[in-house]
Amino acid sequence: MTKPLHLCLIMHSTRSDNLGVGALTRSEVEILRSVAADLGRKLTLTVIDWKDARPPYITGEDIRIVPLDTKFLLNPFGYFATVRRADAVVDIGAGDSFADIYGPGRLRRLFAMKFLTHLARRPLVVAPQTIGPFTRPLSSRLARWSLNLSALVATRDPMSTAAVRDLGVTRPVVEASDVAMLLPYDPPVSRKPGPLRVGLNLSGLLMHGGYGGGNDYGLSLDYPALMRDLVALFQSRGAEVVLVPHVIVKSGPMVKEDDTRASQKLAAEVPALTLAPDFATPSEAKSFIAGLDFFMGARMHACIAALSSGVPVLPMAYSRKFAGLFGALGYGHTLDLRAMTAADILRATEIALDDLPTLAAEARQAGDLGRARLAVYRDALRALLA
Repeated sequence: MTKPLHLCLIMHSTRSDNLGVGALTRSEVEILRSVAADLGRKLTLTVIDWKDARPPYITGEDIRIVPLDTKFLLNPFGYFATVRRADAVVDIGAGDSFADIYGPGRLRRLFAMKFLTHLARRPLVVAPQTIGPFTRPLSSRLARWSLNLSALVATRDPMSTAAVRDLGVTRPVVEASDVAMLLPYDPPVSRKPGPLRVGLNLSGLLMHGGYGGGNDYGLSLDYPALMRDLVALFQSRGAEVVLVPHVIVKSGPMVKEDDTRASQKLAAEVPALTLAPDFATPSEAKSFIAGLDFFMGARMHACIAALSSGVPVLPMAYSRKFAGLFGALGYGHTLDLRAMTAADILRATEIALDDLPTLAAEARQAGDLGRARLAVYRDALRALLA
């Protein structure tokens, strides 16, 4: 009988309010299920998950969820014992957390999980993610050490691959794409002819100026004013404008990140704005976005949902991860909120609206390339787990 395959997932989430993290997790689970099926091995997944308030929206007979807190992490019968029982540990870094720009607390927890996995002598898979930047000598040394100890290292863009090499990592690197390119969704049904349907994602975090409220990301423009100007531009062209939240926080300390509250506030100010429903799952969000004619947003995975379903999209970047990911797919339409003026962005939007068929064709081509690059990651996983 073929030996069962038991994998632990870290820095994933089955219930994150950030549907981007959920999209990564759902897509990774689908990849792992496919690999296990190819190998003829029964799969069991243990997701070491944050204690978010939402009920899990990623479930299955093959999924076991273990809540993560400091006590569990430090108890030798907790995290260490759990990963010790696994055949391998898959770490997706919540997409972009393997960096020291988000503060020391998050990175300390991530390093603790990585090095406890190494100590347990279990293969660590660094799933496709943004790696870096690392600006401090200690975090750079620890990152280099862990990456060299890992069984498989995958990035989702050339900038991250370069960051790995700049750290002095000598092991091979698989350059793939974002796994959410594979997120399942329901294709849209045909609808009657009508006005252009435009989706706009307002980032609650950027509307607040970042976590600290003081333009944390160094934007070169007034983001709330830009959102109002974009709505005015769309409405001047007779479009139906739908605000599409992708981080949906009902309560708790992270409500400043909530896209829904930011969208509701703008909808109360501007007539004729439509608000998308509070999506229960990442696939629900992607299925909705797939039915739009055009999309803009500063939540990267909302933009990935558009691109990977063939919807013309203008991503609005607040960090290097956007240009790295979309640029690697030959999709050169990222708008940099840290370098461009509001006038630049409005002009780029007008140009895009004037040629949506070309933009849609480029989105489809980029999505195909992203999925092809992920096949390389899947093959590397299959070889490791065989």
